[in-house]
Parts: sequence; C-alpha cells; structure tokens
Amino acid sequence: MLYAILCYDSEDVVGSWSKEEDAAVMAKLAVVEDKLSHEGRLGPVARLLPTTAATTIRKGAEPLVLDGPFAETKEQLLGFFIVDCADLDEAIDTAKDLARASSSAGSYEIRPLAVFKPGSAAP
Repeated sequence: MLYAILCYDSEDVVGSWSKEEDAAVMAKLAVVEDKLSHEGRLGPVARLLPTTAATTIRKGAEPLVLDGPFAETKEQLLGFFIVDCADLDEAIDTAKDLARASSSAGSYEIRPLAVFKPGSAAP
C-alpha cells in the first residue's frame, strides 16, 4: 500500500533557518530517505515552495482563482513523501522516523493513496 506522508510546519520558522540549519535538517532526513530507498519503499519526495507562491481555485458555478493558499492554519503543507508500507503501523513508524529527523515542531499526516492513473506514479 502506498502512503502519502504530508509534512506540516510553520513557514515562518522553517523559512527563518540559516542555510546551515536547513542543510542539517535535510541531511538528517536524507538518512531516513536513503534507508527507505534501499528498501525499495521510497516514492516521490517534494519540498513545496512557500504558500505565498500558491494559487487556489475555489469551486463553484464559476471557479474563482485566488492568490495564495485557501487553508488558514498555523502550519502549512511544506512537502510530502510517498512511501510503500505493508500497513498503517509501518507508515506510522516511518513518519516517526521522519519526525525525529526534523528539528522543528510541526506534524506529519499519513494518508493511504489510491493510484489514480495506474502505472504513472507508483514506485
């Protein structure tokens, strides 16, 4: 089963990291990613640009295009991992590894994935 592990944190906090702090966090995450990759369980990983670069389409009779994100939260979606896990317990263990590798608060949301276009996105 493929699981999306979504990384939420404060853009203000993460955006204020020095290049050295950011590189240190990325290096710790790379250890977890390398392990998953060697196990053949790591799918796409993406770091999203800040929400200031976002555009939102609000559904309605006529779709409305808005600058910025739609969600108003203290934490923003910063990126995601696609990981092949045997079950939810393994996905939780993987998210815990990622959380330990990150130096800030935030959260990781786990969602099972249904492949929408078979063969186009599975690892």
